[in-house]
Amino acid sequence: MAEAPICDLLAALLKYPDGDYLKAIEECQSRLQEEQPGAAGPIGRFARAVRGLSHEQRQELFVQTFDLNPVCVLEVGWHLYGDTYDRGPFLATMRQHMRRFDVKEDSELPDHLTHTLAVLGRMEAQEANRFAAQSILPALEKMLAGLKGKANPYEHVLRAIQAVLLARQARVLQEVKHD
Repeated sequence: MAEAPICDLLAALLKYPDGDYLKAIEECQSRLQEEQPGAAGPIGRFARAVRGLSHEQRQELFVQTFDLNPVCVLEVGWHLYGDTYDRGPFLATMRQHMRRFDVKEDSELPDHLTHTLAVLGRMEAQEANRFAAQSILPALEKMLAGLKGKANPYEHVLRAIQAVLLARQARVLQEVKHD
């Protein structure tokens, strides 16, 4: 699936920064520059913002942004359903998708944005568009609203993801119109 590499590269930027984090940013930006230049700009801004930080500062920024900030947690289902019963079926569905597409589980819940992006990148175009429209894009909107005006570099990563998903939707709609 052509979208899987880009989704995986974007997802890598939403993992706790390790020693290869700056390399992951560069790889993501390079790939986006080739395939979706509109999304490469925000990743470039993110790269400039975090390049001057120490490894520990990048980790602290990640924790402050996503782990200690309830309006920007990375669990898509939480943004859609909160702590209601309805989140349970979403988690179960995500786990099924992960198995279906051989996305490995880790310490994060199945609705973590890294997992939803990995699944999305492996779905067929129309299924992916529905999934993005119903789940990922609404969650991104809430996350972006939570970061608005805070000059947080991760806003650029979320905007790049949003741009990739919206461009994909537009491309699929054009293909449907031409069929």
